[in-house]
Amino acid sequence: MEPTFGTDGIRGRAFDEIDEVVAHALGCAANRALSADSGPALWVVGRDTRESGPALARALVAGLRANGAEVIDLSVVPTPVVAFAAQHLGAAGAMVSASHNPWHDNGVKLFAAGGTKLSDAEQAAVAQRLGDQRLTHGDRPSTADIAHRLDAVSAVEAQAASPSELDRVLDAYEHSLHAAIEGRTLDGLHLVVDGANGASASLAPAALQRLGAQVTVLFCEPDGRNINDGCGSVNPGALTAAVLDIGADLGVAFDGDGDRLIAVDSDGQVIDGDRQMALFAVDLAERDLLAGNTLVVTVMSNLGLHRAMADADIDVMETAVGDRAVLEALDTGGHSLGGEQSGHVIFRHEATTGDGLRSAVHLADLVARRAAGDAPLTSAAVSDGSTLTSAAVSDGSTLTSAELAAQAMQAVPQLLRNVPAGSAPLTDETRRVIDGIAAGAGPDLRVLVRASGTEPVVRIMVEAPTEHEAAVLADRLVALVVDGAGAADAT
Repeated sequence: MEPTFGTDGIRGRAFDEIDEVVAHALGCAANRALSADSGPALWVVGRDTRESGPALARALVAGLRANGAEVIDLSVVPTPVVAFAAQHLGAAGAMVSASHNPWHDNGVKLFAAGGTKLSDAEQAAVAQRLGDQRLTHGDRPSTADIAHRLDAVSAVEAQAASPSELDRVLDAYEHSLHAAIEGRTLDGLHLVVDGANGASASLAPAALQRLGAQVTVLFCEPDGRNINDGCGSVNPGALTAAVLDIGADLGVAFDGDGDRLIAVDSDGQVIDGDRQMALFAVDLAERDLLAGNTLVVTVMSNLGLHRAMADADIDVMETAVGDRAVLEALDTGGHSLGGEQSGHVIFRHEATTGDGLRSAVHLADLVARRAAGDAPLTSAAVSDGSTLTSAAVSDGSTLTSAELAAQAMQAVPQLLRNVPAGSAPLTDETRRVIDGIAAGAGPDLRVLVRASGTEPVVRIMVEAPTEHEAAVLADRLVALVVDGAGAADAT
């Protein structure tokens, strides 16, 4: 199977679709494409906790170094730390990770010099260089050949970041988190932190403790195979139970590589990316920090977020799915905040990519300020002891994270379904029928059907006035996709 380099890098089954041969080839291709005529490039490389990570990282680094690159190996760090280091060192970056996928998958995300996502031209150049190596043809180097090449270059350990270098990167990163909340602390907050047994498992709890929070730790003991396993941002059930059991102020869960956050409020309700952005946007606007008074979201964001922003007189810019599309819109418009419902939130005035820990710090800081009765939201609801009145304005009384989350937005019923992709998951005829349904949906009903860019599934989203209406339409769309794929496979 020919590996495909796309908008989110390359990803697949470790040692099958993504092996040392592919990683080495990608290192060669990336350095040639991104360094061009600028001379030897500087790269920073990180990885998450998958058991395939060390071998694939070693091969990737060997490929980079085979073309003259200087490489700083950061070992196990979250993706945002790789991007941060790249930004501050003027380096390109690579992260060996499959994000929220199971342990048996792996991949590589690339960042251009300065820590930004690759442009279309850069992505195409890397893909072309990778394709030129014809990895599925008879001249594909064997794993033994790659092992020989690895032995011919210095091992990753020999050029890993020294403890002092790594400490400087991490210290600078944590300093940026403290600066983001203007030097305040999280004193008095009790947080439950779910590290997904991934790249954030060590850094996140320690950083939040150093900011003053009391931290209860979940799923921060990676063994190479338990990453994202019943935990993390895609599985917040255990986090919810712990928050309720302990009576914590807030729970935060990261994905495997740490670039997204899903939170849980003090009543055990999930705070997804949309609700986070609703809170952040209004808070930043209150403090005149929301550039252009605009929030950037994707087409997946809930209609309730749009309505909440309209109520707060905040403009919303909508993009295609993907954090790269959000980042491009932020940069083009000079905006400061955007993200995705999945929990990728980008504070563009602070970072070049989504950062789960950064979002957690901002959210915890907001909870701490509201708990102290500071800086009330003008669009906030006021608790009357049992319910929240959406039109009221806070008078500075204290609010819990649950009250904050409840007043942020009123979500419209939304159902998400994933359909395993066949050989032709969306035929032309199926797409025409779906487009017809979407066109006739009306203002209170929304449909989005697309092939996933990270998994072999077709994603279906339906929003409707009621859960029942959403479920009926979602079932119809699932049947259309399945029947269409079956018909295509039969031809």
